[in-house]
Amino acid sequence: MTHPARDALAARLRAVGSVFAEDEADLLLEAGDGEPVRLRTLVQRRLAGEPLEYVLGWAAFDGHRIRVTAGVFVPRARTTVVVEQAARRLQRYGRVVDLCCGAGAISVALLARVGALDLVAADIDPDAVDVAAENIGDRGIVVAGDLFAPLPERFRGTVDVVAVNAPYVPTASIDLMPVEAREHEHRVALDGGEDGLDLHRRIAAGAGEWLRPGGAVVIEVSEEQAERSVAAFTDAGFDAQVERDDEVDGTCVVAALPA
Repeated sequence: MTHPARDALAARLRAVGSVFAEDEADLLLEAGDGEPVRLRTLVQRRLAGEPLEYVLGWAAFDGHRIRVTAGVFVPRARTTVVVEQAARRLQRYGRVVDLCCGAGAISVALLARVGALDLVAADIDPDAVDVAAENIGDRGIVVAGDLFAPLPERFRGTVDVVAVNAPYVPTASIDLMPVEAREHEHRVALDGGEDGLDLHRRIAAGAGEWLRPGGAVVIEVSEEQAERSVAAFTDAGFDAQVERDDEVDGTCVVAALPA
């Protein structure tokens, strides 16, 4: 069965480089909700190069629609490796920190997988904090600040898991990223410093005072950087190892505090 409107829209999207033109066309038609003016506006934004997730107002992640707004880091499927490894180390009502939370995608996924949690999500980007608060709602607390600085004092020494997708792109490599990322996402969500691991070293240095004995940091990293991240956590007194999920092309370091 043919769908002329969808096929025509897919052809326009394909002409500007969309790899998944049919899927995008379906999503845009759904978002247009039968309103021609609204649909035309959405299509024009997408054809002009705006990321699909910003046009739609949401990104798909671990079976959820995560609200995103302009500039806020768009959740990637590979980050589900962090969710998977963090969920294995949590029980219902466990205490968890979603550090560098962005839109709060990790929090939403963990709440769905594990159940109710004593959860705090934190980010330095106020736009991310606003949208994370919307996504998480009354199921957790969202705070603004630099890494561990804004966490509530009651979390000190008691956290089961710190789940992290901190920026890890080397500064010089940002210009090599896909245009949708480098021109639309806030640089603070991408830039990991000279070798990409500035935040990893800072988190390794600071996490110990927040975790309970046996608690763990689960932090996303590229496959190429993983061993250097492990070394940063090992030097800080953690037992660290690399976990890989080829299905989502995701890599993380799991760094456990000795019990």
